[in-house]
Amino acid sequence: MRGPGRWAVLFALVVLAVVMIFPFAIVTINAVKSPADYSSNGPLSLPDGLYFQGIVDFWNRVEFGTKLWNSFVISASVAVLAVVLSVLNAYALGIGRVKGRLWILVLFLVANTLPQEALVYPLYYLAKAVDLYDTQLAVIIVMTAIQAAFGTYLLSAVLGQFPKEILEAAAIDGAGRLRSLLRIVVPISRPTINVLLIFFFIWTWNEFFLPLIFLISNDTQTVPVALGVLQGERYMDATMSSASALLGLLPAVAFFLIFQRTLTRGVTVGAIK
Repeated sequence: MRGPGRWAVLFALVVLAVVMIFPFAIVTINAVKSPADYSSNGPLSLPDGLYFQGIVDFWNRVEFGTKLWNSFVISASVAVLAVVLSVLNAYALGIGRVKGRLWILVLFLVANTLPQEALVYPLYYLAKAVDLYDTQLAVIIVMTAIQAAFGTYLLSAVLGQFPKEILEAAAIDGAGRLRSLLRIVVPISRPTINVLLIFFFIWTWNEFFLPLIFLISNDTQTVPVALGVLQGERYMDATMSSASALLGLLPAVAFFLIFQRTLTRGVTVGAIK
């Protein structure tokens, strides 16, 4: 790309980077600023010195270590279970070509587009009836079903284009369906599966509404719920609010940076194919 078009793209990328980085920078600056410094100089000034007491106070007040562990357990469980269900469902729909495949995919698509507000009422009473309310297992089951619906729809389209010659050759060699799935389909589709795993983890980590409804005890709540509940309390000053936002952002950002190469590789492989 040459000429004005290249400069337009570069300008758009710079603007996008500024829009994304500026709020994070402001939150970070105010998180290490004392309340007196914030009141005197405002939110856009650099701190006179590093003040970590707000971060320490927030960490202790909400037992943030427990919230981190709860979010990690729920997000990791949902990511793994949803990917496994998505692969099994997509293998049956995309390669197995079960009867009524199109209508089943439409059902998964509709289930994925339903607003969560419409699901809360029946799921709440169902969790109460089976004695799973206020447990992490309830959130894991519900979020796994929601994420697997999207994963099934996406992977079915991917596996629908899977070369049949490879599977026919494996069948001639005596490989059954399960062995073909584990030894052939999964390794070849690993880039797409890895992308789904990363997205499922991040989406579940950032989920606020369903954990807010199902997790009411302090010992079971996740990071977004703890942040949302405390943001409305009057005894939190601006610097502590920034500290809470920073602590809530860092795990997701760190996870994304750690698996950035995996994500990029998966998208690139899909584009090349």
